[in-house]
Amino acid sequence: MSKRATIARSGRYIKKSNIFKGTLILTLAGFITRFIGFFYRIFLSNTLGAEKLGIYQLIFPVYSICFTIYASGIQTSISRLVAAELGKHNPKNVTKILKVGLILSVSLAAILSVLVYVNADYIALRLLMEERSVGSLRILAVVFPFCGVTACINGYYYGLKKAGVPASTQLLEQLVRVLIVYLFAMYAGKGDFTVTCELAVFGVVIGEVASSVYNLLSLVCTKSPKDMIPFEPDPNAQRLSTRVITRDIVHLSTPLSANRLFISILHSIEAVLIPNMLRKSGLSTSEALSIFGVLNGMTMPFIMFPTAVTNALAVLLLPTISEAQATNNNKLIGKTTTISVKYSLMIGILSTGIFVAFGNHLGNLIFHNQDAGTYLVIIAWLCPFIYLTTTFGSIINGLGKAHITFLNSVIGTCFKILLIVFMIPKYGITGYLIALLISQLLITSLDGYAVIKNTHFPFHAVNSIVKPGIIITLSSLFMKKTYEYIAKMTQFNEVIILLTFCFILCVIYLILLFITHGISKKDFK
Repeated sequence: MSKRATIARSGRYIKKSNIFKGTLILTLAGFITRFIGFFYRIFLSNTLGAEKLGIYQLIFPVYSICFTIYASGIQTSISRLVAAELGKHNPKNVTKILKVGLILSVSLAAILSVLVYVNADYIALRLLMEERSVGSLRILAVVFPFCGVTACINGYYYGLKKAGVPASTQLLEQLVRVLIVYLFAMYAGKGDFTVTCELAVFGVVIGEVASSVYNLLSLVCTKSPKDMIPFEPDPNAQRLSTRVITRDIVHLSTPLSANRLFISILHSIEAVLIPNMLRKSGLSTSEALSIFGVLNGMTMPFIMFPTAVTNALAVLLLPTISEAQATNNNKLIGKTTTISVKYSLMIGILSTGIFVAFGNHLGNLIFHNQDAGTYLVIIAWLCPFIYLTTTFGSIINGLGKAHITFLNSVIGTCFKILLIVFMIPKYGITGYLIALLISQLLITSLDGYAVIKNTHFPFHAVNSIVKPGIIITLSSLFMKKTYEYIAKMTQFNEVIILLTFCFILCVIYLILLFITHGISKKDFK
């Protein structure tokens, strides 16, 4: 076999190995991060209360909009450009791509920091319609440049398919945030915990500062791209100028950022509308903010917990699909799409089973809130569609068709906003839950159609939907009855019993999928 053929074969193996290994690393980090974050949410809900938790949640649309402008599109562009250069066996431009991206991102972030800090009063009063969020907004504005640094360096490592640094960055940020808030709250309360919205946001800032410093140190300590690649560099590869790289990043990031900015603005409008429409349904300001806090601060973290897997997969799918497309490797695109769709559905079906069976118990025992459990059982049916949409979006973006995901998201979100405006005043929070379900189904259907139209991949409904659905239905019914019986018969800690049963249900689900050949070893090769 020729040297070129050996390198090519090795490259294909490395690509498959890297996406599987990288997904495992990011998934593990995501689960640990969410596990820590879960206890942090419980801590915040108990110390802030539902109303203040709602105020705390209100400032994050501002964060999301700003992040989209200074980091989101640039991070994706860095990842795609780095992956494309490696696909051409050309590591010469990789470091320069990162440097140019950092300059662009941090410059935009600094400008936005000043604008948000100076205009915090106007944003709080006129846009968020909650004057108590002014102090939190000013603290949050400080973090933007540090988030830009972290996002760019993570994009660089995603492009290299080296998930270790981004994964450890997630963990560090979460640990520092929780420890800072916990220690300061205990100190301020002189032994008792006193948490304010400002202190919670201060924890976010310190966590992001720590992660950006860690990322910069990682760049200094790790090998250069030439030493990390599994192939011989092409000696005839072109070295790009700073001007060309800047043009490429701007060309790729502008439509991505514009699209995501528009989506972020729509989501922000949605977030601000919910408590205002709840007031129109007859609730007081305190009641409306409390429901908003329960829904976004308690229920949604449960729903999004399993996205540790699907988000990790999506992050690594984009550069893999982009690289495969650059080399016209349609077979790899098809196989990657098949596996990612299959496991997104399996994870979604498992999550639905757990939350429908144990949702009320989880809300009552963990957050001590009946509404959190009720909302969890209702929204649980969205899990397969939420996780699948994440995967579909990454595949479409990897194919260079980000305009499709943008259009689909705009259609779904605009439809949801219309439903919110017309249904919440009439039906209260039930109207919002209906709007959420309908709009998510619409977005998933549109994204799924786009993936089917632009890729050719085999889909096995029996292994991806039928077997998981039957297994989780029977297993969850059995485990729920068994849990309720044991919980009545024992004096042991109910939370530990409940979480143990959720874990056992996951294990049973996986074992039965292996036995019925729903999961195959071939999927991981």
